[in-house]
Amino acid sequence: MMEILVITGFLAVAMIAIFAADGNVSAAASHTGWIDINADRQRLEVPCGESLFAALHENGIFLPSACGGRGLCGYCRCEVLEGAGPLTEAETKRLSEDEIAANVRLACQVMVTGDMKIRIPSELLSVGTFRGLVERIDDLTHDIKYLRFRLIAPERIEFVPGQYVQLEAPAYGNNPDPVFRAYSIASAPGDNRHVELIVRLVPGGICTTWVFEHLREGDEVKFAGPFGEFRLSDSDRPMYWVAGGSGMAPFWSLVRHMKDNGIERPTMYFFGAVSRRDMFFERKMAELEKLLPWFTYVPALSGETSPDWPGDWPGERGLITEVMERRVGDGPEAEAYLCGSPGMIDAACKVLRAKGVTDERIYYDKFA
Repeated sequence: MMEILVITGFLAVAMIAIFAADGNVSAAASHTGWIDINADRQRLEVPCGESLFAALHENGIFLPSACGGRGLCGYCRCEVLEGAGPLTEAETKRLSEDEIAANVRLACQVMVTGDMKIRIPSELLSVGTFRGLVERIDDLTHDIKYLRFRLIAPERIEFVPGQYVQLEAPAYGNNPDPVFRAYSIASAPGDNRHVELIVRLVPGGICTTWVFEHLREGDEVKFAGPFGEFRLSDSDRPMYWVAGGSGMAPFWSLVRHMKDNGIERPTMYFFGAVSRRDMFFERKMAELEKLLPWFTYVPALSGETSPDWPGDWPGERGLITEVMERRVGDGPEAEAYLCGSPGMIDAACKVLRAKGVTDERIYYDKFA
């Protein structure tokens, strides 16, 4: 009898513990916190357990991001004055000591666990969300597509050449939740009723797979923006542009903006690809060269061992940095604008510095 009572007692205690644990789980799941933004200019109640980046995004506040909140680009910087946890490895790699001392954090790496106080640039509070209709989808190469959206709501967008938008890929297939990725705007600002993008397929990429396999002309899309500080300076210095692949996008916007507004700065545009099938806009660039005396286009192919290596290729051969070493002149008066992979940009910066282009005159947008 005593053994039965003891066992029953243990079971009762265990059941109480289980119910208590369930209650704690439910309480944690339903717990919320307040985010005070810019000294109470705006206050949000958000669920705990998600990143600050996601919490802001869900409430229509879009911090810059080129990686969709994966901690790779380091763009989603903000000041977290109260309520932040410890720094993550991604933050220690991408934030300087001065930034850390000033409470700068990467919003995608900060988890909401309770009340927080943050500070973000005021202009980000007015970043817009847009709906657009897909008017055109063109294959530029085997792995690059051109997209053209007609704006539905709002009907117009104002941006500076070099900025980007965050395109939303809806839930599809094995992707249960919407995701967003950054793409440079390729259209000229003079046409403020449309947005053009140049998207390169990333194997296994959630958003690019959706673009290549699911998006169709006539579909509706959503995006936020514009974002970014990559833009033309106000000087009249000569310029070198460097890009490859979808890095064409901001320069396709910029060169047409310069043409439309009579901006005549000597410009040499280096564009690198592996093989002929990776090249696009060749005819368009040739037409611009004839039309604009200040513009020089320098395409280069690096894949000399590729099976489709063209013996009649009229352009430069070799890595784009090798071509730059041959064509970039010495002198510190020039500016440089680079867009593409971190590796390409780092290598190109090394060449430019060796040619006398100073760091404060090198502007770049690294694709994460």
